[in-house]
Amino acid sequence: MKEMLRLGLVLFIVASISALVLSYTNQITAPLIEQKSEEAGKQSRQAVLPEASEFKKIEGVDFGSDIVSEVYEGYSGSDIKGYVARTLPVGYSGTVEVIVGINLDGSISGVSIGTHTETPGLGSKASGEFKDQYQGMKTNVPAEVIKSGQPKENEVVAISGATITSRAVTTGINEAAKAVLEINK
Repeated sequence: MKEMLRLGLVLFIVASISALVLSYTNQITAPLIEQKSEEAGKQSRQAVLPEASEFKKIEGVDFGSDIVSEVYEGYSGSDIKGYVARTLPVGYSGTVEVIVGINLDGSISGVSIGTHTETPGLGSKASGEFKDQYQGMKTNVPAEVIKSGQPKENEVVAISGATITSRAVTTGINEAAKAVLEINK
């Protein structure tokens, strides 16, 4: 009986020390992780709206979509250059982070695919040539995905074997466009 109490006490002490060390480590690293995350976010916004050097998050606006997580106004000095929206549409195996830059004339200035859990080798191809099909596309008409053939205006050819991912990215872009229209009402 005494042996079991002693083992329980030793286990409690080891677990308590481990919890304290983990808590302390979390307190030290949390601000650094937050800073790196903010820097990565700014770089993605800059990549899809290169004319802007500063970004201001738009608060207090209902974007009318659960997919749109945040929208920023992009500025160069005091001049607004466009908008950047971060959307989280559902793909084949989870959410796909889609960052979309939209110029003031309503054209897409850039698309970036962030974190995702899509199938390696298939859905992960969304970050390659596929996303470049949206460049310059007007947002006044929703983009559509076709499986093959020559795309017409506002159409993109799906990634072979990853149509669901292609549709998810397109949904994210269309929802970003709707959010920007909502802001400009």
